[in-house]
Amino acid sequence: MGRPTKENSLTSEDVIEAAISCLDREGESALGVNRVARELGIKPPAIYKHLNGNAELRKAVVLTIWREFLKYCQGKTKGINEQRQLFKAGGIANRDFAKLYPARYKVMMQYQLHPTDKDANAVIKQAMGWFQQGIQGYDLTENQLIDAMRMVNAAIYGFISVEQAGMMTFQRSNDESYEIMLDALIVGIEYIRGREK
Repeated sequence: MGRPTKENSLTSEDVIEAAISCLDREGESALGVNRVARELGIKPPAIYKHLNGNAELRKAVVLTIWREFLKYCQGKTKGINEQRQLFKAGGIANRDFAKLYPARYKVMMQYQLHPTDKDANAVIKQAMGWFQQGIQGYDLTENQLIDAMRMVNAAIYGFISVEQAGMMTFQRSNDESYEIMLDALIVGIEYIRGREK
C-alpha cells in the first residue's frame, strides 16, 4: 500500500485502509490508533485529525467492511431471479466473504450498528434492501421482515462462528450442512409469512 509522504497528506481513507490491512494480518487486536500509526509510519496524533480515537476508528472500519461485504454479496447474486436460488446464493456469498476475510467478518458482525447514527443507518438500510431482495416475493410485513432477518442472521452468523472456531468436528461436509440449513431457513421464512399479519 502506498503511504503518504507527509502527515498532512494523510486522509481518513488512508487510515481506514491501513487499519483493515492490520486487521487482516494480525486480527482484531490490531485495530487501534497506535498500531495503525506505526503501520503508516506516522505519530498517533496525526490520525486524530481524521478519526477521534479507537472507537471512531473501529466504527469507520466496520462501516467500510459492511459496504465491501454488501458490494461483494450483491456481485455474487446479480442476475439471479429465481427466489430460492437468490436466497441461497446470498447465503453462500455471506459465508464465502467470511472465509476470504475472517477477521473482517468477525469485527463487522460483533459491532452493533445503531439506526439513530446516520452513517450506520445508511448501511443498515442498504443491508435491509439487499436482504429484502433476497426474499422478494414473500410479501412480509415489517415485523415479519424483522423476524426473518433475525432468524437468518442468527443462523448464518452462528454457523460461520462455530465453523471459524473449528468446532465442527463431525465427519460430515460443512458445505452440505450449510446448504441444508439454507433450505431450512427458506421453510422458516415461509412459516413466518403464514403467521397472522
